[in-house]
Amino acid sequence: MKFKTTRAASLLVGTVLALCAAQAQTIRIGNQGDALSMDPHSLNESLQLSVTSNVYEPLVARDRNLGLVPGLATSWKQTSPNGWRFELRKGVKFHDGAPFTADDVLFSFARAAGEGSDMRSYTNDIKEVRKAGDFAVDIETKSPFPILPDVISLLFMMNKKWAEENQATRPVDRRKGIENAASFRANGTGPFRLRERQPNIKTTFVRNGNYWGKIEGNVINVEYTPISNDSTRVAALLSGQVDVIEPVPLQDVARINAGGKSKVMQGPELRTIFLGMDQKRDELLFSNVKGKNPFKDKRVRQAFYQAIDINGIQRTVMRGASRPTGLLVGPGINGFDESMNTRLPHDPEAAKKLLAEAGYPNGFEVAMNCPNDRYVNDGAICQAVAANLARVGVKIQLQTETKGTYFPKILKRDTSFYLLGWTPGTYDSHNALNALVRCVDDKGSGQFNLGAYCNPRLDELSAQIQSETDKVKRDALIKQAFKLHADDIGHLPLHQQALAWGVANNVTLAQIADNFMPFRYMSLK
Repeated sequence: MKFKTTRAASLLVGTVLALCAAQAQTIRIGNQGDALSMDPHSLNESLQLSVTSNVYEPLVARDRNLGLVPGLATSWKQTSPNGWRFELRKGVKFHDGAPFTADDVLFSFARAAGEGSDMRSYTNDIKEVRKAGDFAVDIETKSPFPILPDVISLLFMMNKKWAEENQATRPVDRRKGIENAASFRANGTGPFRLRERQPNIKTTFVRNGNYWGKIEGNVINVEYTPISNDSTRVAALLSGQVDVIEPVPLQDVARINAGGKSKVMQGPELRTIFLGMDQKRDELLFSNVKGKNPFKDKRVRQAFYQAIDINGIQRTVMRGASRPTGLLVGPGINGFDESMNTRLPHDPEAAKKLLAEAGYPNGFEVAMNCPNDRYVNDGAICQAVAANLARVGVKIQLQTETKGTYFPKILKRDTSFYLLGWTPGTYDSHNALNALVRCVDDKGSGQFNLGAYCNPRLDELSAQIQSETDKVKRDALIKQAFKLHADDIGHLPLHQQALAWGVANNVTLAQIADNFMPFRYMSLK
């Protein structure tokens, strides 16, 4: 009896110690926004993909240096100009225990290319995905596509049977406000499992004990909490209520570093912030100009460009933590050419003259849509742009809102003038050209070209860039394409923002230039 009591007590002590250890290995993250869904195909937005990438995985993955590495495919090779073979990893289990097979790959590609998906710009040049056995697939593209492995590195695999049983065969459609089980539940193959989802309150994850690969960090639990207020987010870090915050308000960098218990990790980010304009409608949805669309006139677009004091925004709004740009891609993106990275000069008088020549000597009114919890100082950037435009006679009706309502609105193209940030998911210029610049079609080209800018010659160049294997020739084509876009004033590029994460001193993690936050690299000392 004494033995049983001692054994029971030992078991109790062991359980308590295990719970304490688990609690000690819990990372608490405070972010200014939340992932809008757990569905990996519902929103092509880096915060969303950063969160879901801990649960779901692609065939071809990225390491902490953004190099391509085997994911759910162990190898891949080009079998013909338009053909690829991917050998799949055997023995992988989804979080519910179901085996990963080629059927899941075919299902996931079809789902990502289908109705409601926000990932169609990654699949629009794929002709067919076929089984080549239980653990191999063949992908046929519409034309030679040498960067296909790069392109599909953010296309995550789902379990076909789970999706069918949970009525989640189609993605959650953020544009239409349609939800399904995949928005609140998840069944991936990744290093962490979704434990509980409370949208806009807290989402918790737990380490996948049956993960096929190596998890470098020692963290067992992750608590992800959206904290939209800058001051509250900083206070949570300084008081020890959270271990990591993103982003750090630029005005609080020195304060956090001086506190002694945490530090700010800063580095360059691959994201470019820019403005877009409705260039398709004959009359803008939100303007006092009736019967015509001023943004169809290049002189108006150029006037807006030259009215914006980007150096002033860098100095006062971004506190130096930005890099003004004249392109939709920046350093670190394949094909970026610094010689092309020039901006039109800030010149309010030239802007007024251009507006007068276009028939708007007194300017006009137009609504501007902006998020206030997605990019670094996004709301303040838009306020500065509105003030700049006011000086040339343009009255901006500024509408800032949380990204939870902002993205569904602008993705429906229910906007006349908007701010957006873009990190090419392939880390290649073709991605920006394909998603942001190409003429819009129903297959995924120009999926995020929300103002419907269109130049058929640029589309031809984009197709050539996709197929060209000679780097010198390809870079020349990219340069030509971006010159066409710049000459058209297709969009108004602003800057590349810098990363700023607040991290407690007892936490180690990997800060990656795409602003993804992999839990697998996190450790508590």
